Amino acid sequence: MVQPKLQLSPEMLVPRLGDALVRAGHISEMDLQKALAYQQDQLAHGKSHLLGEVLVDLKLIDRATLDEAVTDQIIQLRSALQAANRNLELRVQERTAELQEALQRLNELSQMKANFVANVSHELRTPLTHVKGYLELLITGSLGPLTEEQRHALAVSQKSAGKLESMIEDLIMFSLASRGEMSMKQETIDIERIGNLSVKTAVQKSEARGVEVHAVADPNLPFVQGDSEKIAWVMNQLLDNAVKFTPSGGHVVLSLKEEGANLVMVSVTDTGIGIPADRLQEIFEPFHQLDDSSTRRAGGTGLGLSLVRQIVEAHGSLLEVQSVEGKGSTFKFPLLVVAKEK
Repeated sequence: MVQPKLQLSPEMLVPRLGDALVRAGHISEMDLQKALAYQQDQLAHGKSHLLGEVLVDLKLIDRATLDEAVTDQIIQLRSALQAANRNLELRVQERTAELQEALQRLNELSQMKANFVANVSHELRTPLTHVKGYLELLITGSLGPLTEEQRHALAVSQKSAGKLESMIEDLIMFSLASRGEMSMKQETIDIERIGNLSVKTAVQKSEARGVEVHAVADPNLPFVQGDSEKIAWVMNQLLDNAVKFTPSGGHVVLSLKEEGANLVMVSVTDTGIGIPADRLQEIFEPFHQLDDSSTRRAGGTGLGLSLVRQIVEAHGSLLEVQSVEGKGSTFKFPLLVVAKEK
């Protein structure tokens, strides 16, 4: 049996109509209880009536008074809704202003940090240049003869000075990138040559760790567009990271492969410790290390991958990461092939 549809009436828009009628003095509390009891009785017999209709049927209120009370309640509800909307809009505006102010302060702090890093880095560069210069003079014997122990100590100092210089250069590059001042040259790059040079540099470090590093490239690889110095830095950084986090006996591969007619895919794959899936985005946060304990094995400023991504994206490309914890990682990005002249 199909139940008849209940007709929409103004009373349906008014919650707790009975209480409102009692407050207005149109009915008594006893009248309300009588009407509610009658309404429940009718409902038990399968008949549904609105409270207002019940009050009219029982002659506890007349139709005109009921209609006037319902209309008054609807007007009050509408006014309350409008006031609530105005308050909500005001709160949204205030919250938006607060968020904008917080964002501005964050940008200012970020700018201050970038300026501080840039200033400190440039100030460090000058004394470091003097240190490197005098180390070179000592090692070459220009300032007098050396014993083998002295020569070894100076070689260690020179190597440490080189690491410090590399960190300072990374800090300067980061500060430039943070301020949008990192320059990019568009030139034709022999990506295979740069890749082989990067692997050669990485091998010097990897041999001491017992990690094998080699390159795999498609034959007749086309040239690509980009900043050769920055792309070389990216390759060196990715290879250095891969070697750093790969245990002895593992291997690292730099792959250069054509994808279609317009792209060359650059990828670095290792058999290292991998990255937990829920922490993949953390590796791109500047000055951040996944292992931030005092006993962590891998050093560095925590800027490498942050700069890698910024440089890759400045080339109009996208850095993709694939990693399985305990099995290794792959970092890859495509570069545009240089258009051939017709």
